[in-house]
Amino acid sequence: MAILSPNDVQPRAQAALTNSPFYELHELQVEHRGGALTISGTVTSFYHKQLAQEVVRSVCKEIEVVNTIHVVPEELSEAMGD
Repeated sequence: MAILSPNDVQPRAQAALTNSPFYELHELQVEHRGGALTISGTVTSFYHKQLAQEVVRSVCKEIEVVNTIHVVPEELSEAMGD
């Protein structure tokens, strides 16, 4: 397997989230920072946070994944007016 450059892995990871059947993952962002991919954004459950990490890992096994996703439960998000 060829080693991918950071210019290759970030778009691959972003596309995997955008094309996921789980709508919650579509708005998350992936950035290449300091030799790792950082996933950021907000989801409504820890399940979706973990799922996003695994989706990115499945397409970019050769690079570290840092998960900075915030979990805001849906009922709290609605109460805040989002």
